[in-house]
Amino acid sequence: MKALYFDGKKLVMNADYPKPKPGETLVKVTMAGICGTDLEILKGYMSYSGVLGHEFVGIVEDSHNKELVGKRIVGEINAGCKNCESCFSGLERHCQNRTVLGIYKRDGAFAEYLSLPEENVHVIPDSISDKQAVFVEPLAAAFEILEQLHLESSWKIAVLGDGRLAQLVARVLNLSYRNITCFGHHEEKTKLLQKIGIKTKTRIENSDEHSYDVVVEATGRESGFLDTLKLVRPRGIVILKSTIASQNKIDLSPAIINEITFVGSRCGPFRPAITALATGLISVDDLIDTVYPIDSYAQAFEHAGKPGALKIMLKT
Repeated sequence: MKALYFDGKKLVMNADYPKPKPGETLVKVTMAGICGTDLEILKGYMSYSGVLGHEFVGIVEDSHNKELVGKRIVGEINAGCKNCESCFSGLERHCQNRTVLGIYKRDGAFAEYLSLPEENVHVIPDSISDKQAVFVEPLAAAFEILEQLHLESSWKIAVLGDGRLAQLVARVLNLSYRNITCFGHHEEKTKLLQKIGIKTKTRIENSDEHSYDVVVEATGRESGFLDTLKLVRPRGIVILKSTIASQNKIDLSPAIINEITFVGSRCGPFRPAITALATGLISVDDLIDTVYPIDSYAQAFEHAGKPGALKIMLKT
């Protein structure tokens, strides 16, 4: 099959890459999205080599569950060992022996085919387009915040960033909370948030410092972490969504002095994300930038890395 392979140094197209081995649900990939994590892997994050890509939609070609064959699906990216305490308790995403689609020890979605365990597969309704379906995985990551924390309705919430993930986080939080401010630098992106009633700012003012109960970091930049410490109040909560390949030392003394609670937040529940897209509760159409054929991957990744880019997709 054709697959986009990262050897740890460069990204190359392999026209004769081995198809996934039998034993799991085999999926013919229709479309896949380029994520900030993919861009960080190219910089050394996770020391990964293999086929990239973990946001996708496709058609099941083979499965032990024959009812899945021919179905249009999306898939959860963490595959646990099924034999450890984490897996037994339903926390496969924290299994010490897990594989992660396109990120850790499992080839990903920038290929004609991928495979996943049957339990990772979710059938999507016809009301969700292929382009919208690519957003299920990152949208689920945004919903994870609501799974992890009970936020008070009166709390002031700041979202740092205006890119792909920050947009989804802000939209999910906006379903339940009204005192949200998104800090971003790109006018065309912040306007998207303003249209749905979210307040935006282009810089941190003196009145913002140490005034937010919860700060969500979703900038994809190291500087975003430092900005969380400027915004969060003493004994407030910082939620970390970005995966950043950083080699620099970060001074954590302000976090200790102000007794800040840090919450790492990554993958989340697919069902709320699918429901939100299917019912129109959350719209992502304005976040779709450009779809490239997979053979134009170099141009697609260059586009995805530009500051103004939204969701860039590859069609296989």
